[in-house]
Amino acid sequence: MMFDKIDTISKSLVQHGPNNDRVYLMKVNADEHIEFLIDKLYNLTLFKRYSKIFVKVPARFRKFFLLHNYKLEAAVPGLYDGEEEGLFFSKYFNANRGFLNTEEKKLLREVVDVASTASASEVPTILSGYNIRVLDETDIPAIANVYKAVFKVYPFPIFDEQYLAEVMRSHVKFFGSECDGEIVAVSSAEMDSENSNAEMTDFATLLAHRGKNLSYFLLEKMIEEMGREGIKTLYTIARAKSFGMNKTFGRHGFQFGGTLIKNTLIGESIESMNVWYKHTY
Repeated sequence: MMFDKIDTISKSLVQHGPNNDRVYLMKVNADEHIEFLIDKLYNLTLFKRYSKIFVKVPARFRKFFLLHNYKLEAAVPGLYDGEEEGLFFSKYFNANRGFLNTEEKKLLREVVDVASTASASEVPTILSGYNIRVLDETDIPAIANVYKAVFKVYPFPIFDEQYLAEVMRSHVKFFGSECDGEIVAVSSAEMDSENSNAEMTDFATLLAHRGKNLSYFLLEKMIEEMGREGIKTLYTIARAKSFGMNKTFGRHGFQFGGTLIKNTLIGESIESMNVWYKHTY
């Protein structure tokens, strides 16, 4: 399948394309002219007829996006080097894209309530026969196979072995759970070492091995490893309707940062996503 593109626009890193039907400002360059960039994002959105712009930016740019009628949907204290807050803004070009009905809002509130009150004392025990480890390049075919089995579509080309090798060599650590020598669950930590943060993402478990809390143990290993890497702030963008995934982060002490409305193509449709965060300092 075709994936949304990652481009440099002005001086900053941007993903855009028809799959997510949006422009996503992933990382602002330190030397960026922010007003010029905002205009470029707007023009690209109109030209491509996307229905949303989504941005992740340091708090010092708050006033610029508010002036351009962006909506603040989530925030992560200390996202940038443990000091500056990270803000997640959205701008909608289609009324339906930013709308949730009453039942959807009720479900999303319930998921957050359950996850936020999840007790750290509810610690599961990993079942005999499973182990968790950091993965390396020899595991790439197995990683791709797990993702292909779990997801029909995904925001990034995680089914592509070349892509997995490239990001593994540059800034992403992959983690896996093995059973009888087979990798049956995976996840990744996408590190921004310059800003000392990492996104906990790409969780997937083969159908036959679900219900065994493997995501809990993968996240436990990820937190431990990111601490060794000196990463100060961990965050995730998790499927907002998933009780299990949100509860996993709640049980590990992550705090709720907000909900991104109809933000990400995952599974078979564009879904709302919850932001959770945790500091290691």
